[in-house]
Amino acid sequence: MSALIATGLTVILSLAGAGERDIDVELSAERVPRFTKLEMTLNAQPAGQNAYDPAEVDFQIAIKSPSGRGLSVPAFCYQDFERRPLSRGGASREWLYPVGQSEWKARFAPTEVGTYTCTAVLKDAAGTVQSATFRFECAASKKEGYIRVSSRDRRYLEFEDGTPFFIVGQNVAFVHNGYRAIEKIRKLGENGANFARVWACAEDWAMAIEARKSAWGRSWDWVPPIVATPGRDGYHSSKLCVKISGAAGARARVSPAHPVGLRPATGYVLAGRMRADDGVGVALALGGDEVITGKPQWEPFKREFTSGPDQWWLGDVDLRLTAKGAAWISDLSLREVGGGPELLGEADVNRPVLGSYNQADCFLLDQVVEAAEQAGVYLQLTLLTRNLYMPTLTKAGSAEYAEAIRYGQRLIRYCAARWGYSTHVAIWEYFNEMDPALPTDNFYEELGRVFEAVDINRHLRASSTWSSPSKDYRHPRLDTADMHYYLRPANGEIWKNEVASILARRDILRQNVTDKPALLSEFGMTDNQWQHAPELDKDTEYIHLHNALWASVLSGLAGTVCHWFWDDIHQRDLYRHYLPISRFVSDVPWTTGQLRDTSATCDGGVQVVGLQGEPGAYLWLHDKRATWWNIAIEKHKPEEISGALVSIDGLALDTYRVEWWDTSEGKVTRRESARPTGNRVELDVPTFAGDIACKIVRDGRQ
Repeated sequence: MSALIATGLTVILSLAGAGERDIDVELSAERVPRFTKLEMTLNAQPAGQNAYDPAEVDFQIAIKSPSGRGLSVPAFCYQDFERRPLSRGGASREWLYPVGQSEWKARFAPTEVGTYTCTAVLKDAAGTVQSATFRFECAASKKEGYIRVSSRDRRYLEFEDGTPFFIVGQNVAFVHNGYRAIEKIRKLGENGANFARVWACAEDWAMAIEARKSAWGRSWDWVPPIVATPGRDGYHSSKLCVKISGAAGARARVSPAHPVGLRPATGYVLAGRMRADDGVGVALALGGDEVITGKPQWEPFKREFTSGPDQWWLGDVDLRLTAKGAAWISDLSLREVGGGPELLGEADVNRPVLGSYNQADCFLLDQVVEAAEQAGVYLQLTLLTRNLYMPTLTKAGSAEYAEAIRYGQRLIRYCAARWGYSTHVAIWEYFNEMDPALPTDNFYEELGRVFEAVDINRHLRASSTWSSPSKDYRHPRLDTADMHYYLRPANGEIWKNEVASILARRDILRQNVTDKPALLSEFGMTDNQWQHAPELDKDTEYIHLHNALWASVLSGLAGTVCHWFWDDIHQRDLYRHYLPISRFVSDVPWTTGQLRDTSATCDGGVQVVGLQGEPGAYLWLHDKRATWWNIAIEKHKPEEISGALVSIDGLALDTYRVEWWDTSEGKVTRRESARPTGNRVELDVPTFAGDIACKIVRDGRQ
């Protein structure tokens, strides 16, 4: 009997036996609303060694839509987990425990109402086999579809049905604990935000699909006890092992990046292979030392133990020498006594880093995507772990470069298969802050071609570099232009003025981007080493964020600044900054208004940031003295401004409805009518302190 074998981090396949080539398909529903996930579980026995390599196992669903359109959706390997919040070391942690063996699934969100006809097709080392034809129904829904670059104004985004989509949100980049990340996404949605940028590439300190998560060391202190296999075994094999050497008591610690969950009062077996110098043994600390006697040749070992009645975690495991010398450990494994999934996959020193996908983190990303769907939040998912790829992308055309392309294509195929169904995945981002000097153009070209083939819903694609402007802004297979910018003392006096800083970044983007949505997808305040700035703690109300949000929203960018310090925002409960913005922008005609920089000016030391077009004008008026520095550091409370006059030229001769908005509450405080005199509208500004916003819209157009 062939089976998928889960190691906890990777999935391998045993060979299928004769006569085991049927494919049974189980549907999550027989009728689903339009743009809603249908999940298919595929009961089959593939033949191959690597479930993540489509050259070995190509499992797809051939689909015919109600209109006759032919589609193909790749299937993916899936490991289920049990999940619950538990305490570990006095802190709340997410307990994950694999359930059953890995299996194959496919996900699809129909875009047409009617009957779909499908067939599962498997191509592998044993040949080609397909399932019987199956069908499901798609019902109408009110969902707006996938997010696109607007065909009417390419500076902005819209849904498939033409509804504008203006980004209001922030980063929630490092997912250490799925429950906490989901709570942040929920809070964003409750406060009017619609966007979160999430990393699935955070190496071993947070969620990462493809990364070296090792039980033997960490990325920031990578000195693992991993060596080539000694003796003739090493001569005939490239396999690695763990070496412990030194005086009696020398140790190696098994400390997975993902804490290993256990079930209470359950029997487990820790197994592996060992060889050692004469007289040297290894003591295992598993509820009391158990010594493995060493021999000069490799010998298997097995130690059984039972978890305590309240023990939910394995904890770190020390392997200690009993005498001076050396010992070598390989094939370390932890499973329940009766069998089941591997629990100690991170201890496998021969697990490939590229092309191996962390199933626990994939499961967490499932939870994040589903939470975003429920909260009305759309995601930019950063996929590729930069430091794995950067060394191989230095020379275009090299064998290493071509290998990076192949691994990148595999990963994006997996991502498209697993999360590409979701309308709430707005943008795939390849890298966070790649080296802008590297020749990445062909890499993005080749990955873009594969995305266009396997991602039938054509999600947007992006990437970012560690300095801007970037050559990526011009790449035809990157759909947005992403810039990262932080207020820092190294920037000079402008770091004290968040509004001037944002508008300066906007100008740089405009000079380099003419036909794409431009985003400030990272923003915040740091010291000169890019760490949490001490001044940030003094800006308790996040005045710098309030002003940066309003400056960016009416600057011509495709969204607000996306703040980096999500934990600060969560701990201080500062989500309230998003709701006023969300309310204000809800009816701005981003894609149809032919919006341009406003001509509006205001006296009394008031700066105007805004847009205007055929429907009218949308303005933010800001007291130039009301910067974060003056308020939070210099302690100058904004004084009320009375009697200011705002003037705007270039509006059509018509009657306009005017709304004055409180930018902290997101409420209209005054309504009035206006009509141009000549080519100019002049308005008395209500008394305000700090800032105020205004809509001037042609009567009947809003």
